[in-house]
Amino acid sequence: MNVGIKGEQKVRVDDTNTAAALGSGLLKVFSTPSALALIEKTCWMSVAPFLEEGQGTVGTRVELDHVATSPVGIDVVCVSELVAVDGRKLVFNAAVYNGGVGGELVARAVHERFIVTNSKFQAKADAKLVG
Repeated sequence: MNVGIKGEQKVRVDDTNTAAALGSGLLKVFSTPSALALIEKTCWMSVAPFLEEGQGTVGTRVELDHVATSPVGIDVVCVSELVAVDGRKLVFNAAVYNGGVGGELVARAVHERFIVTNSKFQAKADAKLVG
């Protein structure tokens, strides 16, 4: 996997992804948890085609600045770029914009993900339920 892989995802702000709906506040604006979810989705989907069969990525760290509001009814677009690869560790820069790239900056983040073998990772998680 090489640096420079880019991703882009879009979502419309609606009543399901607002601060009021997710319990992160009382306002009907795009929530910080929703911004984070969009960033994670954009990053993992950007590298998914480059992974081996049975592999995936899991988020392990994020540094996020949520700097502008997004009202219900607006589209927000996230763009990401893979900026570092260190073994299984992937580091991305990501930004979310109102209306599309070039629109008002809503959030920016540095996000780290690790490449995992999906079945092994899931089995390890599931084993915590036993006993």
